[in-house]
Amino acid sequence: MELQTATATPAVPRGERRKRQRFVAKRWGNVCFWVVIDGERMPVNDLSLEGFSVPWGSPLAEPEAFPFVMQLEGIPDVIRGMAETVNFVLGADGGMMGCRFVTLSRDAADRLHEWLTLHVISTATIRISESDAASIVSGPSLV
Repeated sequence: MELQTATATPAVPRGERRKRQRFVAKRWGNVCFWVVIDGERMPVNDLSLEGFSVPWGSPLAEPEAFPFVMQLEGIPDVIRGMAETVNFVLGADGGMMGCRFVTLSRDAADRLHEWLTLHVISTATIRISESDAASIVSGPSLV
């Protein structure tokens, strides 16, 4: 399935939908989370237990559901599921497509929680316990 872009003006974001904290998908300035959509590997901009955003050239004509494969740099396991596009934001560096998880198996959801917990621990500027990191990942958005 190829995601079809719109030729109209950029869509207006429909507001913040995430109830959980989102995390910048970089470690020490390098992208560490990737997503494969339609065979194309793209860097993830940010990630939460509810969804992710990726660089995207232009808004979609209609919201679309699509299969994806999420990867964490240096880890052989992957997360597979279905996501749907929910918004598009045009910025100085181009567009960003926001996507929400639609289908994620229990194993995939658990793996995502584990990945994000490890990400919080490894990027924290102060020492943080695994329990505290897991609570941050599962807790409400702090923004």
